[in-house]
Amino acid sequence: MPNLENLRKQAKQYLRWHREQYYPVAAIIREHLPQFCQLSDQEILAASFRLADAQELVARKEGFEGWLALRTGAYTAMSQTDRAAQPILSSIAAQLFVRDLKTSTDFFTKKLGFTVDFVYGDPPFYGQVSRDNARLALRLVCEPVFAGDIREREDLLSASITLGSTDEIKEIVLAYQATNVPLHQGLRKEPWGAKTFIVKDPDGNLILFAAPAN
Repeated sequence: MPNLENLRKQAKQYLRWHREQYYPVAAIIREHLPQFCQLSDQEILAASFRLADAQELVARKEGFEGWLALRTGAYTAMSQTDRAAQPILSSIAAQLFVRDLKTSTDFFTKKLGFTVDFVYGDPPFYGQVSRDNARLALRLVCEPVFAGDIREREDLLSASITLGSTDEIKEIVLAYQATNVPLHQGLRKEPWGAKTFIVKDPDGNLILFAAPAN
């Protein structure tokens, strides 16, 4: 566990992010603080959020009921470092480089069935879209990221998304074909026992969809 001073700094960082209207912090607040769990990102950022709330957030992320419990537990843990738990990775989001954030979010929402979690910046330069448990971060980049057509020639993937069954992947590829989603690769069975297809977004990012073959 981090020492108590680092935990205090984390709380102040969350408080600062909330004051600065940094959108990603809204999802963290909603996940860990019950009083915010039913609010949208905009409502969370508009709500009162004090240092005590930020400290409770840090405590709950560390597995404690509140800041006081964390302080006691933190001191105990610092004296028993041999029993410290390993860090747990709680989520992952693939990052796609895009030239126009609005064009990209429109593609993922209108063509692929995603929803916009947030966009950030004035003008926006970063955002996130999601569908079920799949999250894609979108980062505005105004210069070429890859040389020539290497992505298409080498099938360089920007993200991989899995589905639970053959029926599901058949259903989603048919839905995408019906809305004229550009496919870099149609649905096929792979030698390693999976069915896959690859979508190409407006910026040339290749996104693999995969599911068990049977």
